Amino acid sequence: MLYDDFITYLKSEKGSSALTVKAYAYDLRNFIEYLSRVSGDPEPDLMAVSQADIRAWLADLAGADMANTSLARKLQSVRSFYNYLRRHRGFERNPAARLRAPRPGKPLPSFVPESQSQAMFDVAEKDLAAHHPATLAERVAKERDYLIVLMLYTTGIRSSELTGLLDADVDLRRGELKVLGKRNKERMIPFGQELSEAIARYRDVRREMADTFGIAAEGGTFFIRHDGSPLYYGIVYRAVNTALREARVATSKRSPHVLRHSFATDMLNNGADLASVQKLLGHASLATTQRYTHLSTKEIKDNYILAHPLARKPGEASPNQNS
Repeated sequence: MLYDDFITYLKSEKGSSALTVKAYAYDLRNFIEYLSRVSGDPEPDLMAVSQADIRAWLADLAGADMANTSLARKLQSVRSFYNYLRRHRGFERNPAARLRAPRPGKPLPSFVPESQSQAMFDVAEKDLAAHHPATLAERVAKERDYLIVLMLYTTGIRSSELTGLLDADVDLRRGELKVLGKRNKERMIPFGQELSEAIARYRDVRREMADTFGIAAEGGTFFIRHDGSPLYYGIVYRAVNTALREARVATSKRSPHVLRHSFATDMLNNGADLASVQKLLGHASLATTQRYTHLSTKEIKDNYILAHPLARKPGEASPNQNS
């Protein structure tokens, strides 16, 4: 049987791992079972399989909600089987050769649950207080790292945009950041009182450091290191990672981009429209913003209660009627 010969080839000649052989065997049995089911033949002719047959099989699996990653693996198994037939059995063509594997679906980005966001800053504030007074360099670093986390979370800017900020881009009087985004597109991002106060504190200790050590920010850079040079990504990553870890935030990732996504999620959950969030994030396409955001459990429940009459207890008013 062609199937048995292929599995033997994988084991003895190709030297495939036991796990790979097991996966290929499972996928090919699944394919043969499908052909048997649709043809009524308990031993379908594998040499007569067409591209349409394989495409129909994949569609059948997709209809059963199989993940794209699994579909891609199954297609690869069948493609390898027919490559074997071409090279070792004189089969003229590989019916799976020109079929394209479905793209794996993108996982939902990680974000900080809104209920835990304040804890992240509470821990950081306690750390600031516990280390005061410290050396001037330590105070500058701690105020800077606190501000990095707060600015990323409250404005949604990218880490590259943060490290590229100039002092002139941070306008305390107007409460705005001027950000240079992708393709050198500028956008203005408003910010609130809490971020204003953190910016003022950082500028104070940065000025003190400059006066004490005789350094100045290179090129007017807003965020600087102890020697006046601009920040690099590793410092931003470390600040965010430390804040999320010490606050024990329930998120699978601890990168700066987690805070960007948290910003978008919290904005939408609290009533911001998608177009406004798109502009704040600097996305050229609304579809990109939709990919970055997702519904939280709270929003799903609220929308369900709002929209479905049987979701409410007898006599309970719609949320709209209470506002």
